[in-house]
Amino acid sequence: MSFQLSLYKDEAAPKAPIHLPAVNSVRAIYVIHGGLRVTGSAFYGVLGGNSAFHGNGEQRLAAGHLTTWTLRWELTRAGTPDVVAHGDGVTSKKLLTAPMPIDPAREWLLRCDRVEFPPDGEALTHTHRGGGIRCLVTGGIDIHTQGAMHRYAPLEPWFEAGPDPVYAKACPAMITAFVRVMILPRELLGQSSISYVKAEDLDKPKNQQYQIFIDTPVTLPN
Repeated sequence: MSFQLSLYKDEAAPKAPIHLPAVNSVRAIYVIHGGLRVTGSAFYGVLGGNSAFHGNGEQRLAAGHLTTWTLRWELTRAGTPDVVAHGDGVTSKKLLTAPMPIDPAREWLLRCDRVEFPPDGEALTHTHRGGGIRCLVTGGIDIHTQGAMHRYAPLEPWFEAGPDPVYAKACPAMITAFVRVMILPRELLGQSSISYVKAEDLDKPKNQQYQIFIDTPVTLPN
């Protein structure tokens, strides 16, 4: 059994209903701008900008009084067709899909958080204990991994497998932030997933700040 993680950007006109296909998935939605009304078995409420929720199964979604932009992650079985949102006044685009090497015999959690850097900030060379998709929401960032450097602008995504060492450098002109969803071993509930590669970096000041929206055990899609 194999799995994939996909990221979509959905945009909805004010008050537009947002329809999602009925699929067996683990879902997280982050509101970039505007507001989102959610009705469903897993979550019921209204979300503003810079907030997120987790659900599995069907939810009824609608934009608030403003044009609404969201990022939506879907963890599904490998080969699942695209989970594109639709509706009058709704546009939906898949930004990235990546295979997720997770063992269905183990227990897992979903974590969605925002990582923010001051101008010219950095994340020292590190690994994580699970993979996930990141998406820049403001600023700019250079990601150094596997012998290459990639520069990302707002609303550009990238995947990190977890074990591959990564060094990140934020742009010098402004605050930089990205939002990510990671699938992590359940024993990390409430704990950091990061490990620093170089011994000399362990005690150095760390200037990234974290805002955790979701940190919850999940059942993998079957």
